[in-house]
Amino acid sequence: MGLGNMGKMMKQVQKFQAEMARIQGELAEDRVEATSGGGAVRAVANGHGELVDLVIDPAAVDPSDVSILQDMVVAAVNEAQKSARSMAEGKMAALAGGLGLPGMPRF
Repeated sequence: MGLGNMGKMMKQVQKFQAEMARIQGELAEDRVEATSGGGAVRAVANGHGELVDLVIDPAAVDPSDVSILQDMVVAAVNEAQKSARSMAEGKMAALAGGLGLPGMPRF
C-alpha cells in the first residue's frame, strides 16, 4: 500500500470518526416513544435506548391489580428501546455505507 493510499485511508477514518461522534450526539438528543394499554403508559427513550421519560395515566393505577400496570410499563419500555435500537442501527448503517469504508461492518 502506497503512502498516498495510506493518507487517503487515514482521511476516511478521520471522517468516519467525526461522523460517528456527530451521530452519537444526535442519538443522545433523539427521542422515540411507545405506548401500551391503549395509551395508559407512555415510555420515551433516547437514541441510545435509555429511558428518559415514563408517563402513567392515574386511571391505570389499580392498587388491587398492580401486575397489569407492571406489564404495561414493561411493554412500553421494551417497545421504546426496540425503536431506539432500530433508529440507531439505521443511522449507523447509513454512515458505514455512505462513507464506503472498506472492511467496515454493516450495521
